[in-house]
Amino acid sequence: MSTVAVVPGSFDPVTLGHLDVIERAAGLFDEVHVVVVHNPGKEAMFPIAQRVTLLEQAIAQAGLKGKLVVTSWSVGLLVDYCTDVGASVLVKGIRSQVDVAYEQPMAIVNRNLAGVETVFLLPHPANAHVSSSLVRQVAALGGDVSPYVPPAVADYLAKTELP
Repeated sequence: MSTVAVVPGSFDPVTLGHLDVIERAAGLFDEVHVVVVHNPGKEAMFPIAQRVTLLEQAIAQAGLKGKLVVTSWSVGLLVDYCTDVGASVLVKGIRSQVDVAYEQPMAIVNRNLAGVETVFLLPHPANAHVSSSLVRQVAALGGDVSPYVPPAVADYLAKTELP
């Protein structure tokens, strides 16, 4: 029996830390769905369709192996998506205690709602400080984000007028 996992995120934009988590999840599970989700608590810089495209480009550029499905989910509970695709695991990257405090209640509720377990992966130390919000802030102020994002994202940000 194959194990299907879901790696959700706003990916606004996708970072090298995200790719690290996706790559490691692909090594642990038979099929991995990378799902761009709408976070009502955040104002997105890029539309969901653009984030999906950048994720697909970044995964292709990185040459990530395994059965990877990139998609989006913006209506309903994430565990509903998990049920629809037969996923029994959510994979989340955590950088600090702040992330643990935020993710723990959701992990418990997801298990209670649908029996979906959550696996937490620690970041590679080189990416432990990187977040999409930090990348957005640096990019908006004209800084170089190439050490923190895949080439597809760096190229896109360089060509895009940011707010």
